[in-house]
Amino acid sequence: QCPFHVYLPSFCTLGIPLTLFIPLTCFTQSFSIDYKSNCFLKDGKPFQYISGSIHYSRIPHYYWKDRLMKMYMTGLNAVQVYVPWNYHETVQGVYNFTGDRDLERFLDLANQTGLLVILRPGPYICAEWEMGGLPAWLLQKPNIVLRSADTDYMQAVSNWLAVLLPKMKPWLYINGGNIITVQVENEYGSYFACDYNYMRHLRTLFSFFLGEETVLFTTDGNTDKEMTCGSLEGLYATVDFGTDTNITEAFKRQRRYEPRGPLVNSEFYTGWLDHWGDQHAVVDAQKVGRVLEEMLVMGANVNMYMFEGGTNFGYWNGADHDTRFRSVVTSYDYDAPLTEAGDPTEKLLAIRDVITQFREVPSGPIPPATPKFAYGFVTLQKVGNLSSVLSVISPLGPVKSQHPLTFEELKQYYGYVLYRTTLPRDLSEPTPLISPLNGVHDRAYVSVNGVYQGLLERDTTLVMNVTGQRGDTLDILVENMGRVNFGSKINDYKGLLSSLILGRDILADWQIYPLDIDGAISAGWPHSRGPKSPPTRLRESSAGPGFYTGTLQPNGLSWDTFLKLTDWKKGQVWINGVNLGRYWPARGPQKTLYVPGPLLNSNLPNTITVLELESAPAQLRVLFMERPLLNITAGKS
Repeated sequence: QCPFHVYLPSFCTLGIPLTLFIPLTCFTQSFSIDYKSNCFLKDGKPFQYISGSIHYSRIPHYYWKDRLMKMYMTGLNAVQVYVPWNYHETVQGVYNFTGDRDLERFLDLANQTGLLVILRPGPYICAEWEMGGLPAWLLQKPNIVLRSADTDYMQAVSNWLAVLLPKMKPWLYINGGNIITVQVENEYGSYFACDYNYMRHLRTLFSFFLGEETVLFTTDGNTDKEMTCGSLEGLYATVDFGTDTNITEAFKRQRRYEPRGPLVNSEFYTGWLDHWGDQHAVVDAQKVGRVLEEMLVMGANVNMYMFEGGTNFGYWNGADHDTRFRSVVTSYDYDAPLTEAGDPTEKLLAIRDVITQFREVPSGPIPPATPKFAYGFVTLQKVGNLSSVLSVISPLGPVKSQHPLTFEELKQYYGYVLYRTTLPRDLSEPTPLISPLNGVHDRAYVSVNGVYQGLLERDTTLVMNVTGQRGDTLDILVENMGRVNFGSKINDYKGLLSSLILGRDILADWQIYPLDIDGAISAGWPHSRGPKSPPTRLRESSAGPGFYTGTLQPNGLSWDTFLKLTDWKKGQVWINGVNLGRYWPARGPQKTLYVPGPLLNSNLPNTITVLELESAPAQLRVLFMERPLLNITAGKS
């Protein structure tokens, strides 16, 4: 029982306000750790979560409800959610929480669906996401030590968390919302810095903005080093591991760092990521179900990573760098229980069968797959070589510099930059163009007087030959293939990081064009060509970077589809001004790009724009299919 105050000014007597005290049963939501019984307590009762990871940044907002409902109907009682800092503060000091970035809308939909939330706000998230969620503008400080108590880094982190965490506080379960636990940092033990002052500072910030009662936790890999550097008193230590791990040993390791409290696997891997050139990762559905059952029998709390992976639209894919730089593909299908397009799989049904043994699963069928349609072939035409449309895609013109400047120095954090200079002498014989310090990050497409010569690629192709005459224009288009998101190399600067050498000359006197391709296309180019846009050059070669465009005519449907670029080499695709991501069928394994149906107009022409970087096929056409092709290695169609 507790007093409930009701202020009733209409009952004033002689001008004295009357307050009634009406006894009601007070109910305050609570969520905590019971160290005696080794479990979570939700509203005072033992609680075990069965959760799945879903990334709102990888799923168009119009499909959030559909995916969350499928997760709920599978039997999950929680979802785990990363917050990518760079998705919300792409430009320093400018915050975006609208549309696909409306995090509170996502939390509300989860709440309406009946799902609790495990929030992972970083500031670093890994997630195979560009720079692990850290904004690239941090790299404007050339000596910054990321994920440490470095003053510049911590100032930026503090500013960001002062914006994000107050938005999250009302959504905490203990405040009437649905967030039950909040992760601090992410797998910090796998990072070289092992900076406890940094983790202490984060703990202080999280507690200050969210309150002392909030359950804060860490997640680390299943090794002693990772658990030692990643855990901190006051943050509940959890582990992550997949189907090939000895469960008993893994939880024993967690027990060494948390002798009492619930067993938690914060990332139980249902699949795995793909890099360009890999085989598509697959994890057996029955194995996932069996290991999940074993953990639940032990009373463990489990989050399945991923439950739906989604898509790295635009430039948001991350990369790894172990022995060499390896970029993550556009699809984040992950062989998860829900496909990239949100369709239920055999793996989902196997998981649901397991969950029914441990908790009551909502009755009724799982919502079906969204409808798909094969719209067929669309013929494209060439707009022009990239160099011929510079006035449109680089409206501010070039920056002049003796030496190459990085993307970060240009404040052009994603996409493409064109570096232009002239040949310093006649080169009648093929002459080596060299990146002596491996300074091309990440791919460079080289042309002389508009004629494509070849490419340089980080870690793999550091030399190519060039011919031409003194004074010829040398164009080097550099592509940022996504910043490293894991390990010690996350200070991943892009562009030309060091001078190039041509024969015996160090190239200098650069004109550097930051390219706002997305801005031009979202404004209607090239379909509504303004007076600035030059006419198509009819005899231009199909080799080298160029733009192509076409129209998918409406047929009354706006259903999901998959775009296949048969015989195209590598590039980027936009539909109706939206950047679908990178294609690279020449390397694989991904051969199709997911096109969410609501992107398409059912009764208006749909514009398609392709930036091909290497060589367009003889037949300038693309194919819309009703199914994805994610497991085709290079050389096969």
